[in-house]
Amino acid sequence: MSNIEELKNTGLKATLPRLKILEIFQAGKQRHMTAEDVFRVLLEERSDIGLATVYRVLMQFEQAGLLNRSNFESGKAVYELNEGQHHDHLVCLDCGKVEEFFDAEIEKRQHAVAQTKGFAIADHSLSIYANCIKDNCPNRVINPASRQRSPEAPGN
Repeated sequence: MSNIEELKNTGLKATLPRLKILEIFQAGKQRHMTAEDVFRVLLEERSDIGLATVYRVLMQFEQAGLLNRSNFESGKAVYELNEGQHHDHLVCLDCGKVEEFFDAEIEKRQHAVAQTKGFAIADHSLSIYANCIKDNCPNRVINPASRQRSPEAPGN
């Protein structure tokens, strides 16, 4: 299905800003993006789409079900394509990198806990915040003098 058809199927007109922003998410260079991340890509491509338009389109895409929004520790809304499959997130406290995962045992356990408390889960989101322990992590900088981690600019 083309992007024009995809937008029309959600009830949105296929405007240039909508098509361009959808294309940025589909290109997959960064899976989880803030409005500022999207705007930065548009600036790099010399597009004249403004930041206010980016915010408006992201909100429209979320309402139409094209994007999912998460609010990780940074407090900023982060968007990703809604591909119809549930997953959870691991968020690095050192650099902000987000990794997706799915674990059937965690899913079963959450439902069991909810049931014992008298609930049936309708929807959920799980974000685990952790420090990277990989020796060769390319997303953080080690200060050799103190061996303390110092965060780089957040990225996904």
